[in-house]
Amino acid sequence: MSDEKNLGDDLNDMLDDAKEGAKKAAHKAEDFAHEAKEKASEFAHEAKESAKEFSDSAKETFNKATGDNKKILAGILAILLGALGVHKFILGYNKEGIIMLVITLILGVLTCGIAASAMGVVSLIEGIIYLTKSDEEFYNTYQVGKRPWF
Repeated sequence: MSDEKNLGDDLNDMLDDAKEGAKKAAHKAEDFAHEAKEKASEFAHEAKESAKEFSDSAKETFNKATGDNKKILAGILAILLGALGVHKFILGYNKEGIIMLVITLILGVLTCGIAASAMGVVSLIEGIIYLTKSDEEFYNTYQVGKRPWF
């Protein structure tokens, strides 16, 4: 009888230890989730600030460019670095540039590059369209008319 009681006590102790371990694991998981959420929020904030700084810098640098210069510059950069939305910032489309940048960097990572590739194709098409338009047509469509996509 004593052995059975000791065995029952041992089983109860083991059960209590397992419950305690499960509680500790749950707390650690909550802490990890909270920390991951904070880091994601910080990353999003930093990305937004970096994009704004880049946008302001690009706008300041390229504000002096005339219609023809912006056409060639935007077209070439759309083809070379378009997935990052650089050509959008040059043309003054900050919101669209940030959209392309976020899709390329964040969704590109989450989709193993599929979203980044899609942004590359979109920007390649835009670059070709920019370079094949006449100077007047480009100026009227993208700089005066403010048409942000295609």
